[in-house]
Amino acid sequence: MSRNARLIYSPDYTQYYFHDDHPFNQRRLLLTHDLMSSYGLLNDSDILTPRQATDEELALVHDPRYIQFVRDQGHSEHELPQAASYGLGTEDVPCFSNMHEASSLIVGGTLSAVDAVMSGQAEHAFNPAGGLHHAFRGRASGFCIYNDCSVAIAYMRKNWNARVLYIDTDAHHGDGVQWAFYDDPHVLTVSIHETGKYLFPGTGNLSERGDGSGYGYSVNVPLDAFTEDDSFLEVYEELVSKLAAGFKPDVILTQNGCDAHAYDPLTHLSCSMKIYQAIPRLAHRLAHEYCGGRWIAVGGGGYDIWRVVPRAWTLVWSEMSDQPLTDGDLPKGWLKRWQPETDLPLPPRLFDEPFPTIPRRAEITGKNRLTLERAMLYAPIGSEK
Repeated sequence: MSRNARLIYSPDYTQYYFHDDHPFNQRRLLLTHDLMSSYGLLNDSDILTPRQATDEELALVHDPRYIQFVRDQGHSEHELPQAASYGLGTEDVPCFSNMHEASSLIVGGTLSAVDAVMSGQAEHAFNPAGGLHHAFRGRASGFCIYNDCSVAIAYMRKNWNARVLYIDTDAHHGDGVQWAFYDDPHVLTVSIHETGKYLFPGTGNLSERGDGSGYGYSVNVPLDAFTEDDSFLEVYEELVSKLAAGFKPDVILTQNGCDAHAYDPLTHLSCSMKIYQAIPRLAHRLAHEYCGGRWIAVGGGGYDIWRVVPRAWTLVWSEMSDQPLTDGDLPKGWLKRWQPETDLPLPPRLFDEPFPTIPRRAEITGKNRLTLERAMLYAPIGSEK
C-alpha cells in the first residue's frame, strides 16, 4: 500500500454554519486539520482544494426546484414561506446566508475526492466535511441540506458505470443514501447504526432490504443502545468483509461519522477511539483487495468537536495515507492551542483510557449477534446477483 492519498480541505468549509448553539459545528474541521498537521501527517501535495458542485451535478440526486429554493433562501433576508415544505427553517436545519454556496462546496469536495480516485490521480481521498447522508431529493433533514454521498454515488454510476459499496458507520442511519439507491443492484448500501427505537431518524430496520432488482442491496444492522467496541467491531468486520467478497465493488465509499463514541452528546452508543482505527483499516484492506485501491472517505456525524472528532478523523487520514499512529500523548502544541477554547478537558492521549463496563454487556452483545445474523440472510454474499 503506497502513500497515494489526498485530503480535500478548505477553511471555507466552516461557512456551512447554522448558529452558535447548533450541535453541527464545522469548527471541528479546523481542529482536525490542525491535529493532522501537528502529527506531521500532511504535506502540501496531499491537499486538494474543493470545488463547487454544479447545479447539473446536484440534480443527479436533488430536484432542481429544491436546488433553486436553497439558493433563493440563502440570498433572502427573511425565511421564505415555502421553507418548511423543503425541510428548512427547522430546529435541525435552520436557514443561513449563502446556504447553497456553502452546501455545494461540501458536495464539490466529495466530487473532488471522486475525481482524484476514479481518474487514477490518487488511490484514496478523504473529504472530512462530507458525509451529509440525511438529505433527500427535495428536502433537507438531520443537519444536511445536500447529500454529498448520494451525489457522489450517482456521479460515479453515470461517469464510470461503477459498482459502489457504500459503508456507513455513523450512529445515525444513512437514510438519505439508502432511499436514493433502494432499487439499484449496482449500489450496495450498508449502515451500522444505533437502533432507531431511540434515535433520529428512526429508520434503518432489518426489513429495509431494497426493492425490485435492488432487493437485498440495502443492508442495515441496528445496534442496541450502549453497544461497546468489541460488539461494534464484531458486527462491522464480519458483515463488511463478507459483503465486499460477495458484491465485488469497483469502488468503496465510507461515511465515517464518529458519533458512536461514548462522549457524543446526541447518541447512546458506548464506543471508544479504538473503533476509529479499526473501521478505516478494514476499508483500506478491502479497497486494495477488490477495487484496485479505490477508496473514498467522507466525514459525517460527530458532535463532541473537541474530544472525539479531531482524533477520530486523524486516525482515518493516518490509515489512508499509510502513516500509522500508535497510542501516546497528543501533540503538546495542539493541546496548548485549543484547550483555552473549551471548558471540556481535552484528552491527553490519542486513545481513550478504558471506560467503565456496561452492566448489560453480555445481553447487548447477544442481541447484536442475532441482529447481524438476520441482516445477512438476504444480503448479496458469496456471489453476484
